[in-house]
Amino acid sequence: MNNFLLHSSWFVPVYCLIGAVLTLPWSLGIIQRTGPRPAAYLNLLMTLLSFVHGSVAFILIWQGETEKLLFKWLSVADLDLFLSVELSPVSLGALELITVISLLSQIYALGYMEKDWSLARFFGLMGIFEAALGGIALSDSLLLSYGLLEILTLSTYLLVGFWYAQPLVVSAARDAFLTKRVGDIILLMGLVALSSYGEGLTFSQLENWALTDPVPPLTATLLGLSLIAGPTGKCAQFPLNLWLDEAMEGPNPAGIMRNSIVVSAGAYVLIKLQPVFTLSPIASDVLIILGVVTAIGASLIAMAQIDIKRALCHSTSAYLGLVFIAVGLGHVDIAFLLLFTHAIAKALLFMSAGSTILTTSDQNITEMGGLWSRMPATTTAFVVGSAGMVALLPMGMFWTWAKWLDGSWNVSLWLLAILLFVNGLCAFNLTRIFRSVFLGTPQKKTRRAPEVPWPMAFPMVTLTIFTLIAPLAPIRWSLLLSQTTPISTNSSLAVEWGIPLVILSGLLGCLVGIFRPIRRAWERLANRYLRLFQDLFAYDFYLDKVYEVTVVALVANISKITVWFDRYIVDGAVNLISLFTIFSGNALKYNVSGQSQFYVLTILISVGLFLWLILNGQWSLITDFWSNFLPT
Repeated sequence: MNNFLLHSSWFVPVYCLIGAVLTLPWSLGIIQRTGPRPAAYLNLLMTLLSFVHGSVAFILIWQGETEKLLFKWLSVADLDLFLSVELSPVSLGALELITVISLLSQIYALGYMEKDWSLARFFGLMGIFEAALGGIALSDSLLLSYGLLEILTLSTYLLVGFWYAQPLVVSAARDAFLTKRVGDIILLMGLVALSSYGEGLTFSQLENWALTDPVPPLTATLLGLSLIAGPTGKCAQFPLNLWLDEAMEGPNPAGIMRNSIVVSAGAYVLIKLQPVFTLSPIASDVLIILGVVTAIGASLIAMAQIDIKRALCHSTSAYLGLVFIAVGLGHVDIAFLLLFTHAIAKALLFMSAGSTILTTSDQNITEMGGLWSRMPATTTAFVVGSAGMVALLPMGMFWTWAKWLDGSWNVSLWLLAILLFVNGLCAFNLTRIFRSVFLGTPQKKTRRAPEVPWPMAFPMVTLTIFTLIAPLAPIRWSLLLSQTTPISTNSSLAVEWGIPLVILSGLLGCLVGIFRPIRRAWERLANRYLRLFQDLFAYDFYLDKVYEVTVVALVANISKITVWFDRYIVDGAVNLISLFTIFSGNALKYNVSGQSQFYVLTILISVGLFLWLILNGQWSLITDFWSNFLPT
């Protein structure tokens, strides 16, 4: 029985897909008398089954041997394509994280979207969302992962545009879809190229190929850059980072998953591809540069936002930037720990933010205040989630960064400076939001704000407990690594003073956030020069304007040139031929007289002209031929 449950764990994502299919009668309006809630209950039941099955499989595989399952998909000529599934503690642990957060998010959605008329459609889309995420967690095939990432992109488009009657939502869904498609297309190019150079498309085969069959430097660089493009879009990294900000127009329960485990899916694939990036130092450097730019830029953008969801989503990009840096440096274990600790804490923060939005019908933090006494569960969730995000003892992010700075990894001073910067600004941003939303005197929209109902409070409290016990994962991970690999004695300034400086940066950020004056009615700074920087950060470094005058303008001009060429050159040639045909047809119609002698005369003249043209062109050849045979 145990072996059956373990070897059938590949079916766990299919539970969620079945749940999505079961919601169709309510989504399509076939069943109306019961309302949409039975569809939500069916989807929740299938998600619960996936959680139970995945939990049993995870317990059985813990500290066990990794197993792989191969499913033959296509065999044509010399092309054999297999879809590979990996059953390991890491993959099943990632699946467990996905099912837990998805289950809690769907319970949360019962309360958040209680009055939404299309609740069944939302839960159906969430089922597809979870199925794609679970498949990516178990996938050992780049081809399968790419297909699931495409499903994830489609699900993102549908969930962001869920409230499609609002024009802003429609444009946000379109921009999110197109931005992620840019990275997906380039990733597809890399996948096709890799299928020609590599021995296979499974991640384990790619790892062996990277060690034994190197390719020319230029090929390795182009291959690495193409494989980076897909995760860059999925993880909202520069320059494809603006879609996550616009995606906040969608329902908050989907935003919980999007900012915790959806963006982590692209990073998960990136970590699996890390051996390929070692073939090219340029590809590794590009990963580090993208991570550095995004971590710094997104941290600055987040602290200037007054929309609570946008202030939190930009910190998601910042922490995923740290994951990119870890992968570029080859610190794969740290990248996994960052994804785990960030996903749990950020999901809890978005649950707390969604609760405040539901009770106040507002997302502007300058119009909130005094909620701590009215919403104790929501306030506790925000405090615990914030502590889990910052390197604060004894929370999970502290142990993750402590593992990064304990001497086992080569940490340079520039990396320590970035960690201090991101940690300090994150602490400042979360303290700023907490003071504006939960402390101070109640404002007009928060005076009568009650605590959220139990379908929202229960997952919040549950995830609060999970966040408090999350430090066990990096501690346990460190113990496992210490039993299998020797601990390095790398001594440097970053190692000796790294952990105290990280703690100090978090405390400094909190202090600045505490003593910074809060402007309720008008958040803009009075100093003109400081206001320039505030606007620069608040408007995302005007990156959308840069796109408008560069990429968008280029595409628009190329489209205009193409339209002109099609209208005047292609259509002109076609119209010229049609006019010639019409003119010749009108001219020939006068030859139709009904007199046979006129038809015979026309045939004779035509044959005569034809023979004259032939003989006139070939007469010199005929005379030369006979002159060679006739006697002189």
